[in-house]
Amino acid sequence: MDVNILVGTVVWLYALSVLRRARLSAFFFIVGSAGLFFILTSLSHPYWIWFFTHAVIHGVALFSDITHWSTIMYHTGLVYITNGTNPVIMSIDYECSGIIETCAFVGLVVFFPTYHRREKVFYALFGLVYIYAINVLRLCIVILIVHFGGGQSFFLAHSVIGRLVFYVLVIALYYNVFTYSQLARGIYREFIDWRQDKL
Repeated sequence: MDVNILVGTVVWLYALSVLRRARLSAFFFIVGSAGLFFILTSLSHPYWIWFFTHAVIHGVALFSDITHWSTIMYHTGLVYITNGTNPVIMSIDYECSGIIETCAFVGLVVFFPTYHRREKVFYALFGLVYIYAINVLRLCIVILIVHFGGGQSFFLAHSVIGRLVFYVLVIALYYNVFTYSQLARGIYREFIDWRQDKL
């Protein structure tokens, strides 16, 4: 472990203990979630980035196997998108892995004051799977647009439409977890009721 991460974690934990004793719940939430985000992203190099990237590659490969619109190069993380005019090679890297969004969401859920521990674990796992799924969906949309629209449509597909779809769905997740769940039943309570009905 890097010394800077270790020192930063100790300072962060001390700041959290001071804020908790002072009963400054808003600052505790902000410092806690921001600090956990930075710690998780720092610890993600290189193993978690590799894991998330390859999980996304395998998700896109499933779509590719069904449609045959692209070829996946697993070891290099490249997606060769075929079309009638100008094939495009897309690289699935750190930015496409979804790890930044996942770390941010987990950091917020862990320090969200109104949830109990089980609810926090449930929402953290649910958010991880959800962000992974919509990230794969975003890249599949890029492949679809580039396959039918040609190489010149890559920027529009990747930087505009794909990101727009991804962030709209991320906002829907945030709304459901941090707003709707406080006003109505929420996913966790529906899941508990469904599980009890099955048992």
